[in-house]
Amino acid sequence: MVTAVQRAAMYRVLVPVDTDEERALAQAEYVADLPDADGSVEAVLLFVFGKGGDEASGEMQQFKSASRVGSVRRAREYLEDQGVAVEVIDEGGDTVEDILREADAYDVEAIVLGGRKRSPVGKVVFGSVSQSVILESDRPVVVTGADHE
Repeated sequence: MVTAVQRAAMYRVLVPVDTDEERALAQAEYVADLPDADGSVEAVLLFVFGKGGDEASGEMQQFKSASRVGSVRRAREYLEDQGVAVEVIDEGGDTVEDILREADAYDVEAIVLGGRKRSPVGKVVFGSVSQSVILESDRPVVVTGADHE
């Protein structure tokens, strides 16, 4: 799939974000810190609205577009300010399946997930989405920290 933001010799990453703005910003900061990010990195921001029956998806229906979600806007603005090429896409359905499908469709080199702050015991196990993506993906998966400066 060729898109408007694709350039020759790009290092493309998929950045699935949820509604947490600080977590999305941590993901964006990681991407912007990649070597030569402003010249050779493309970030594909993915927001999954969820299945029709999910409570969160009902709340999110007011946005109707990932570009209107605060976390997506914040990550996009940060990346654009850093000179990183950005494309925003949204899906509706199963988060893990959508992440893996879009990683394949955009032929990304890596998936950059946002980590959640957890208790010491909780740090032993990733969240269900992160864990599933790590186990099911055939691409490198980076999990950024919840705290950043």
